[in-house]
Amino acid sequence: MFYHVKELQYRAKPDRPDPVFARKLQEVLGGQFGEISVALQYLFQGWNVRGDGKYKDLLMDTGAEELAHIEMLATMIARLLDGTPDLELDDSIHPVVAAIIGGSNPQHTIVSGLGAMPADSNGNRWTANYIIASGNLLADFRHNLTAESQGRLQVARLYEQTNDRGVQDMLSWLIARDTMHQNQWYAAIRELEEKENIVVPSTFPRSLEKQEVAYTLFNYSKGDESAKGRWAHGTSMDGLGVFNYVNRPVAFAKAPQLKPAPPYIFNTPPEALRKSDDLPDPDTI
Repeated sequence: MFYHVKELQYRAKPDRPDPVFARKLQEVLGGQFGEISVALQYLFQGWNVRGDGKYKDLLMDTGAEELAHIEMLATMIARLLDGTPDLELDDSIHPVVAAIIGGSNPQHTIVSGLGAMPADSNGNRWTANYIIASGNLLADFRHNLTAESQGRLQVARLYEQTNDRGVQDMLSWLIARDTMHQNQWYAAIRELEEKENIVVPSTFPRSLEKQEVAYTLFNYSKGDESAKGRWAHGTSMDGLGVFNYVNRPVAFAKAPQLKPAPPYIFNTPPEALRKSDDLPDPDTI
């Protein structure tokens, strides 16, 4: 059960209207790493936990908080859109001002009625394809850490793109919460790694895994710079193998030879694909 409290988690009031920045804020609301994504990601991960305990509660706590962040951003976007002039009707607007306002999202006036939308800064609608909820907490928490890292990066970039003290104040709060969320997911990851080891899924039978290549780094780049990393030498990070480096990897299988498709598929006839047909005409050389 969810219960809505009308007060915001933190202040979301700008110093002045700014429809262009309202469009930018849509990215951290409805973009790939926006608040809608992390809120639903954490909630679905929590709902998918088959049992109770601290990990489920952590997910539900954080998912509920992210819903509050959605409300804060939606409120800020609406306030930034207050007083947006109609460029088509107001002949008194200076051309420079009109050019600036021209960078706003027209859907904020046409579609959402000066309100936020579940969309990114280019108007692309939010999609559930952004979220991960696999049922494996270690795999999910690693994705959560990535989401919070990308989200904090984007909010920090937005902070540098405005001098509105009210907007910066709210973004400062979100940046701080992303700091906590990165730390909490990393703490949970470390805890689960101590219980399960680092490879997901840890319970997959090693006898079914091709152990001869489980700890091998293949060099598929020109040069050998990748050989200088921790990942190329010494005991593997899971403690179950030894890294090795192959500078000139060879193929493990012959070139595939596929049977011709049946006639009713109407593929290119096999005789037209013969290698001899690829040779240039001697008269044209």
